[in-house]
Amino acid sequence: MTTLTSPSPGSTAIPLRNRWKGRWMLAVALLHTLYAAVVFPTQLQEIVRRGVFNSVQKDPAVGAVVWFVLFGVLFALLGWAMLLIERNAALAHVPLRGLGAGLLALTALGIVLMPTSGFWLALPPALALCCPPKR
Repeated sequence: MTTLTSPSPGSTAIPLRNRWKGRWMLAVALLHTLYAAVVFPTQLQEIVRRGVFNSVQKDPAVGAVVWFVLFGVLFALLGWAMLLIERNAALAHVPLRGLGAGLLALTALGIVLMPTSGFWLALPPALALCCPPKR
């Protein structure tokens, strides 16, 4: 089990100041999902009213809300994985630039398609993964 203190000199653990990406992503995912519950209660209630199974059908409003919620869950899973990586000293030097590039590409596309959305909140961890600090 790793601690949340700064590693000793010569340690392979990720320094505490660099272990924020997973928590950031989990927080964004939580905000995303809470936003869905507050802004789209009618669509979420409609899913339950229809019995959940095959409840989207051809309803674009309900389909959009489902994707909105599912993206929040997916981002939470990614954040959780990042948190585990950041806490694992054995993975401290695994390059994650590919993950960062993918997240950055998805974020950039989201920003281009919806500039007034929360996609901007994914920029900090995406850029941090693309350009990790020198060790």
